[in-house]
Amino acid sequence: MAVEGVQKQQKTTSDSSSKEEDGPPVLLLEEIIVEILCRLPVESLLRCRSVCKLWYSLISDPLFVKSHLSLSTSNTTNPRCYRLIFSTLPKINLKTSSLYDALYHHSLDPIELDYPMKHPRKSVWIVGSSNGLLCIAIEEDTLFLWNPTTRKSTRLPYCGRKSHPGCYVLYGFGYSSTVDDDYRVVEISCVFKDRAKYSTTVRIYSLKFGNWKKIDAFPHGIPLDDSGKFSNGALHWAASQDFGSSYSWIIVSLDLAKETYGEILQPVYDEGDKDLTLGVLGESLCVLCNYRGIRADVWVMKVYGVKDSWTKLVSIPYLTDPGRDQFSVPFCVSNDGKLLLQLGSKLIVYDSKSSSSSEIQNVDECLEACIFVESLVSPDAPNRPWR
Repeated sequence: MAVEGVQKQQKTTSDSSSKEEDGPPVLLLEEIIVEILCRLPVESLLRCRSVCKLWYSLISDPLFVKSHLSLSTSNTTNPRCYRLIFSTLPKINLKTSSLYDALYHHSLDPIELDYPMKHPRKSVWIVGSSNGLLCIAIEEDTLFLWNPTTRKSTRLPYCGRKSHPGCYVLYGFGYSSTVDDDYRVVEISCVFKDRAKYSTTVRIYSLKFGNWKKIDAFPHGIPLDDSGKFSNGALHWAASQDFGSSYSWIIVSLDLAKETYGEILQPVYDEGDKDLTLGVLGESLCVLCNYRGIRADVWVMKVYGVKDSWTKLVSIPYLTDPGRDQFSVPFCVSNDGKLLLQLGSKLIVYDSKSSSSSEIQNVDECLEACIFVESLVSPDAPNRPWR
């Protein structure tokens, strides 16, 4: 690692200074330097790169990038390590703000972001977030991997995707760590021939190898989510084979390492007219069950793949008639039971301990939102140094 130079320089300085005086070496030990730098925010580390060539090399080292990310994500419920990113109207834009401010101050000081291909008349869609990288789609067919903290991005090669009448395209983004340490984007093209007939084409892009490849078609009908939900090394979509009166809803998983599909069994919901929405809370799959203006139940899968581990985290009442607005799946939950979620175009914090809701101030009409951790991870390829 680059810190070897610190050790050599340290030894030389220590040998020369010991002849003059007895005392501690001027330079810190190698391990202490690394420990201190690993705990700094990314913005500070980007400035520290200018201190000397040695620090530039150290901070750019893939092992350091991984260590810094590991410390930042070791506590997924610590809002100080994460930021909120959201798209707004009437001006199409992406903005970011402190997640801590959203949860505890109920007010934001948003910063407008310069994302790739930014244009006031071009739509931007947040596909997903993983380890500080975001996948965004411009006009639904131009994809980027983008680190909003380092402001570096990579445009994915075109693979023939383009929506047209009778066709729509969905995406998913996640990290495959179990086999090849790779970031992957999934594209699902759905084509309707008539009401009862349809077909799907699924492709996976590997950031590590820089190419798209076709895999087996999507099983169990048509995916209902715009973006796949990433959890435990797999992407997940709600899906249905029946669009008629006997509507059925299942959760389909796609293991990014094995490129195989599966099904996640759901909790036992209460009776009543309801709408279901799939999401991820922390590292766990979750489902929000809306009982049409009465309440919204949040279910969390405590042990991945185990049906009996589904737990009802909270029930959020509708305090007033919501009209067409409904609660979304929460973006996060704090250690003290505060949930951040959307109600229509508003951002809301629900305090499960006091059973109270607070609207977040200084937010334009919000289309979508997610959270991300600030990191040095490069969008060029896994574990390559930032440059």
